[in-house]
Amino acid sequence: MVGELITPVFWLGIMGLIFGGGLAYASTIFAIEVDEKVPMIRGVLPGANCGGCGFPGCDGLAAAIVAGDAPVNACPVGGANTAKKVAEIMGLNADLTDRKVARVLCNGKNENCTEKFIYYGVKDCKEAMIASGGSKGCQYGCMGLGTCERICPFDAIHVTADGIAVVDPEKCTACGKCIDACPKFIISLVPASKGVHVDCSSKDKGKDVKDVCTVGCIGCQICVKNCPEKTISFANNLAKIEYAGCTECQICVQKCPTKAINSQLKKLDEAANS
Repeated sequence: MVGELITPVFWLGIMGLIFGGGLAYASTIFAIEVDEKVPMIRGVLPGANCGGCGFPGCDGLAAAIVAGDAPVNACPVGGANTAKKVAEIMGLNADLTDRKVARVLCNGKNENCTEKFIYYGVKDCKEAMIASGGSKGCQYGCMGLGTCERICPFDAIHVTADGIAVVDPEKCTACGKCIDACPKFIISLVPASKGVHVDCSSKDKGKDVKDVCTVGCIGCQICVKNCPEKTISFANNLAKIEYAGCTECQICVQKCPTKAINSQLKKLDEAANS
């Protein structure tokens, strides 16, 4: 009985050694050579795997940087410090461009924007869009139902008691998830260092804007005419700041008749003087 078992076990062992040797040889022949810089860069990336860089996680970004398909400062979470470390590994100078953060370009708080009806449905912006585009009188206004808040992996955006979503720039990593989640397309990436913004996304004409919102852009173009740097453009009935040339002189903030242009710098100054 024992002898009958020994023979097949012996041959199974021989076959295992043969196949194992063959696999080992094949893995050597067909091995994909990995640049040693890839694991080094992966080691300095934060490991958030948020996809904000546009690649499938930190592993994908590390490989893309080494392959030349992504810049050394492509990680929005790591910021300047990570970019500097990656640049050192790559033997390059880091182009430390201004960090970007998300901003909800709408100031249609409950007190500023009318409501078409009382919404009792599912507390989800995409679901509410099915109901005539949401309850806000402005078809471009933030509905404040918190879809962006729930999807943010960094707890950087919250719906306030005023009924609109507000981004915390200190926590925001510019991963873009809130931008993709917003059915109104009113969340954009802006330079973190800039404090002056047109907080309106309405493309309606002035009269239609005034009928539903007291702080919307009415297309008067006073800001465009008074900007000394000529960094405010106008298209689709909406003013837009070209951040690259903006000196934040705040003339547009002062001139805007509806206060659609806001300045975080002004708020900081007021807080400091209070």
